[in-house]
Amino acid sequence: MSFYGRQAVLRQLSGHLDAIRDQGTGRMLAVRGRRQVGKSRLFTRFVEQSGLPYLYFTAVKNADPAGQLQTLTSDLATSRIRLPEADTLFAAPPSSWSDALGRIALSAAHTPTVVILDEFPWAAATDPTLEGALQNAWDRRLEQSPILLVLIGSDVTMMERLTEHDRPLFGRARDLLIHPFDPAECAEALGSGHAPVDAFDAHLVTGGYPRLLLECARVGGVREFVRQELSDENSSLVVAGQRTLEAEFPEGPQARRVLSAIGGHEVGVAAFSQIVGRLPEEGGTAQTATTRALRTLTEQKGVVVTDTPVGAPPKGRLKRYRIEDPYLRFWFRFVEQQVPQIARGRADIAIDVFERDWTTWRGKAIEPLVHEALRRLRPDLPVLDGAEEIGSWWTRDNANEFDIVARIARTRRVSAVGTVKWRERKQVTAAELNHLAVARSVVPEAADARLITVCPAGVHSEVRPDLHLGARELLAAWGS
Repeated sequence: MSFYGRQAVLRQLSGHLDAIRDQGTGRMLAVRGRRQVGKSRLFTRFVEQSGLPYLYFTAVKNADPAGQLQTLTSDLATSRIRLPEADTLFAAPPSSWSDALGRIALSAAHTPTVVILDEFPWAAATDPTLEGALQNAWDRRLEQSPILLVLIGSDVTMMERLTEHDRPLFGRARDLLIHPFDPAECAEALGSGHAPVDAFDAHLVTGGYPRLLLECARVGGVREFVRQELSDENSSLVVAGQRTLEAEFPEGPQARRVLSAIGGHEVGVAAFSQIVGRLPEEGGTAQTATTRALRTLTEQKGVVVTDTPVGAPPKGRLKRYRIEDPYLRFWFRFVEQQVPQIARGRADIAIDVFERDWTTWRGKAIEPLVHEALRRLRPDLPVLDGAEEIGSWWTRDNANEFDIVARIARTRRVSAVGTVKWRERKQVTAAELNHLAVARSVVPEAADARLITVCPAGVHSEVRPDLHLGARELLAAWGS
């Protein structure tokens, strides 16, 4: 299979190997990332490109320790370049994790080596002694060996806790978060025949998850991909969201209902009152349930993001909630509620909803990506010089709302305001620029703000913003 993107991560990993070779001592990485993000594929590519002996072990869910160690022994034989003296050292399966790690230490004592323990949380769940055994092996032998030891997990919360101060591996493992493909990597996977705007659309639909993205690329276009996937209740676009939620929210339905209330909103962004209004509970019961679920979703799971207007206090009342993962945001808006229709053979209903609402939803869903692009491009854009905060701004009654507000925190001055018109055919008009200029008299400290327009179709000839960016210019923000 073709391999796309990940060049920055591969360079980072190569840097760790260089340091191990130079210093002769080991390094441990704790790698986390959501399911389907491509962690296993990335590290398979890495170990096979490294030219070093390696072991790639993948834990088996619910297998007992003896079963895990039997799998480890079997996985040794699948390496293209096997660990030194592996046949002798592992002629019989290890009796314990301490035994296995001791044999690995003997093998890697003098030769730069890579050892990967994939789905590490599954192995740790069936053997409470694993973390302690790993700490002992690391402190006594492995850290003094030229080994890169990589622990990989899709349970993001468990992997985050793995290196906390009260855990055995505290101070030993370096954290590494694997993100989905960014828009530039989406463009690479789609191929040169696609316009820059297609990369952003693909990111909004697939979330940058490699498997979904490559299926989208094979179909040839985002809209055709969605139509095709919505026609089959067992398609990847439909099923991946269900499996992710089952894996990450097994403890109860309330968080799932709140996610559905947020994602099911017309534009995928909801205020607290709008979330409460979509729940089956009523009154104070619904408010309490929502508060608890939001705490779980924002603070513990990191699935939901809380947005506030630029310049507003973080604990103020002007909050909006959105699902951070673009794929799940799309799934809740266009897939979840349509699964029963798709299952009974009425995919046309799901497709009609997508065709009707995609443009409106897309115009709002793109804003976080635009904000991120502007933050990345900021050093090269004089209009944004000195702006530490870039986001949206709105009033309590939503009478005034502006897509882009860039603020210099130390002076509280707003240096720029902007509008996002995510259209491919209709350019930004003079009337729209005039409406944007109203922000100078509405947004605090914005009297001298520059005007920014963002639109793939461009601007009319008579429209003169201080800065205009199209999809191609935004895509450059993720260039290597």
